[in-house]
Amino acid sequence: MTFNPARKKMRKIMFTAVMLVAATISTATFAQEKTIVQTAIDAGNFKTLVTAVKAAGLVDTLNGHTEFTVFAPTDAAFAKVDPATLQSLLKPENKSQLAQVLTYHVLSGSVMARDAYDLNAAPTVNGQRLNLDFRGDSLQVGDAQIVVTDIPCSNGVIHVIDTVLIPEFKTIPATAQAAGQFNTLVAAVGAAGLAEVLGSEGPFTVFAPTDEAFSNLPSGTVETLLKPENKQDLINILKYHVIAGKVYASDAVKAGKASTLLGRSVDIGLMASGITINNAQVVAKNIDTTNGVIHVIDAVLIPGVMSRTAAMNVLASAISEGAPVYNDGNHGKCCKLYMDAMESIVGAGVESTDDQTMEMVSATLRMAERTHDTTERAWVLRRGMDSLYGSLSEARVMKPQFRK
Repeated sequence: MTFNPARKKMRKIMFTAVMLVAATISTATFAQEKTIVQTAIDAGNFKTLVTAVKAAGLVDTLNGHTEFTVFAPTDAAFAKVDPATLQSLLKPENKSQLAQVLTYHVLSGSVMARDAYDLNAAPTVNGQRLNLDFRGDSLQVGDAQIVVTDIPCSNGVIHVIDTVLIPEFKTIPATAQAAGQFNTLVAAVGAAGLAEVLGSEGPFTVFAPTDEAFSNLPSGTVETLLKPENKQDLINILKYHVIAGKVYASDAVKAGKASTLLGRSVDIGLMASGITINNAQVVAKNIDTTNGVIHVIDAVLIPGVMSRTAAMNVLASAISEGAPVYNDGNHGKCCKLYMDAMESIVGAGVESTDDQTMEMVSATLRMAERTHDTTERAWVLRRGMDSLYGSLSEARVMKPQFRK
């Protein structure tokens, strides 16, 4: 279909006119001084929603002074949900899951329909995003159609929808496993011992290569990486596909670059063919999970050898973050930051660096692993990092220092 700016502008004008009429009717019908919950109760066609809000313990939140936008499913919308599923959600033991469903219908602040027109997506209180789009002349939110807009409340606005919105309930590893096209990735994450990390609270952003992407690697590469003796290499490659935090595609493109858990950056571009991550094409984007987001890519990202500057930046960043943590008494966390930095350097290698220097790094890691006291381990790693930094540059950098 050819994009027609004039047609879109006309649709927006028509939509805005309809919304103004609807807003006038809504304002005349609903008392603006009532809260979201009281407005829903008085309307009479949100009985199931009100029951669910009470069961989830969200009444005080939606009765407060903070403004929210609520996409409110009618009783008819809830009637479409499997009765057994609905009854299960309303049980006390499923209160947390029910709250996730309900907060997936809520945006922070008041978003009127005319403003929603210009949004492609909006973050919900749940943490996942809702897509907003036109289908025909109707504004859609997720899989639901907005049937009444702009019902004013003292603490926000209600838009009535005809379908209950269901968020994603799976973590990143569970989502990948259920998809069926990431079998090699799932196996690699398991072999690397990263399943627990990627299943934790996060959030994380994962650039997930498909099975086909892994099959395009040179013959025998995957089998070699999955061997126990190559675990660190596998960890480094997988970390190169993960970013801390939830980064949606549009924000990633704006940034142009992102630092991965490996401590190395990937380049993010927008070409005529779509979004690219280094040499890989994003073939599906913004797949929400409970602890982050997945972008599907058509090639495996392979980190190259680090430049000296990149290695020095990894060390400086780890020291800058780790020293204050140590000074605050969290020696274990400091050790992890230092270990991650040194392991990423060993895994990648550093250009124009002799074997003796890299063996010194490996020896430092071995000594740290044998040192059980976290205070002493932090110092073992720090001395090794300072020595490596000095080998990579003419001047040693000893700041920030630990307090004596």
